[in-house]
This record gives sequence, C-alpha cells and structure tokens, in this order.
Amino acid sequence: MTFVIMPAYNEGRALAATLEGLMPYRYSVVVVDDGSKDDTAAVAAEFPVHVVRHPINLGQGAALQTGMTYALRQGAKHIVHFDADGQHNPAEISQLLAPLQRGEADVVLGSRFLRSSDSQAVPLGRRWVLRVSVYVNWLLTGVKLSDAHNGFRALTRTAAERIQLEEDGFAHASEIVAQIRRLKLRYVEHPTGIRYTDYSRAKGQSFWNGFNVIFDLLAGRLVK
Repeated sequence: MTFVIMPAYNEGRALAATLEGLMPYRYSVVVVDDGSKDDTAAVAAEFPVHVVRHPINLGQGAALQTGMTYALRQGAKHIVHFDADGQHNPAEISQLLAPLQRGEADVVLGSRFLRSSDSQAVPLGRRWVLRVSVYVNWLLTGVKLSDAHNGFRALTRTAAERIQLEEDGFAHASEIVAQIRRLKLRYVEHPTGIRYTDYSRAKGQSFWNGFNVIFDLLAGRLVK
C-alpha cells in the first residue's frame, strides 16, 4: 500500500487542483494541515483522503514526520513525499516507486537536474542556490546528489521507520540526506519535472531561504 504524504500550510488556493490530479491513481493520500489559517483543512475534507492537523504551524519537516508516522500506523508499504502546491506530476509517482518495488533502493530522490528540460524550468536564482546546496551537502554528508532539496521522494517502509526528522523547516531535506548516509540506506536519484507557477514561486523557498538551509548545514546541525 502506497501512502502519499502532503504537508500543507495555507494551501487552500491550490490544494483542490493538486488532490484532483492525484485521485485517478488511487493512492492513499495523507494531507497534514500544518496549522493553516485558511480553508486548507476544509478543502482536504472534500476529498477521500486522510486529514491530520497540527493545531499550530510547526514547519514542513515536522508535517512530513507526522504524516509518515500516521501512514506507518496505517500499514504503509511505501511512502511518497509530495508538495501541495501543484509543482509535482502525480504520473511520476510510479516511476519513483519502481526502484523500491524492484528491491534496488530504500529511498528514491527526485531530481530537477538529471534532464536539461527540467533544470531549465528552475528559476535562475534558485538554480544557483540549489547548486551551492549540492556541494555543501556533499562536503558535510559525503552524499553527492544532483538536487539536494527536491521535495518529491519515495521511501520503503523500512526507510521511513528508520528516518526520524528533527529539522522542522526546509532544512529537513538535508537532514534526510545525512540520515540516509548514517543509516547506510540504499538510494538512487530519478529525474522529475517541476511545474513552476506564479503561485508556487510565491509559496516556495525564497532565494534567501535557500541560503538559510546552507547556513544550517555549515553550522553542523544536520550531520549527526
């Protein structure tokens, strides 16, 4: 059974379209409403999905951990992380799951930089920050990836049970990489497209938030 974990903070404007795109694939979807002040929870309740709610905003990393814990309790065999703002293509979920189902990996990490068409879609400023993040990650974790902060990833049950996120904010993506190495989990990258809209650009990591992630890494907070 595959569970798609979707952290959502004030995503009422985009959530319905994102969930509509997922419905034909019949995955079990868990929307984690991370203390939203808008109608995120009400929108999610209109769909046949699991809705878990944080009473206050805790951050994307915390929402992912809540969603994974919930999915594991429901018997999840595979877990997929999926953004609520419509950036990811639900048709690509099966491609991320394939290496797990073949027993070739414990974690599959989506990458915007394995296909030129995907990398060209990334705004220039963000592209440079992500490139720097890749090298900082490599330096401090020993894991060299082409895309260190893509929110689209898939995990086996075993990997999800062993990975425990403590970074509440955006830096959880780097924490996952550090834990993959520490726990000796097998991983592969897989090309994924990102659909950047005016809405997703406004909601996503800013140029300076990208540097905050790098500063967290340099401070040694994520390498344990």
